Amino acid sequence: MKSSLLIALLLPLFVLSGVLLAAETPDQTRAIDALITHVEKLDEATFIRNGREYTAKNAAKFLRAKRKSKSDEISTATDFIEKAASYSGTTGKPYVIRFKDGKEMPHGEYLKTVLKQVSPS
Repeated sequence: MKSSLLIALLLPLFVLSGVLLAAETPDQTRAIDALITHVEKLDEATFIRNGREYTAKNAAKFLRAKRKSKSDEISTATDFIEKAASYSGTTGKPYVIRFKDGKEMPHGEYLKTVLKQVSPS
C-alpha cells in the first residue's frame, strides 16, 4: 500500500521533469525560428507535402503549426527537423523541396544543411 502511494505521489514529478527536459533552450528556439524563416523566404522554391505543392509562405505556416503540435517532442533544432519538418505523420511520406532549377531533395536533408549555417558554433 505504501509503495503504491509513493508511486502515485512521485509519478507526476517524473512526468513534469520529462516535460521540462524536453523544452527548447533559447539557442535552440532561435535556430528553429531561423530555419522556418529561411523556408519562408524561399520564394522560388516549391514544397511538396503528400503529393501537393505549396508556396514557401504556406510551408512556413505549416511548419510553425506542426512545431506547436509536436512541442512535447521537440527540444532541439535537430528534433524539429526529424520530428516535424521531414515527413508526414499521416502518410509517412517525406516532404520534398523543389528549387527553381527543378532539382528536388528531401526537405529534412535540406534543413540539415541550412542548420549548419544558422546554428551557433
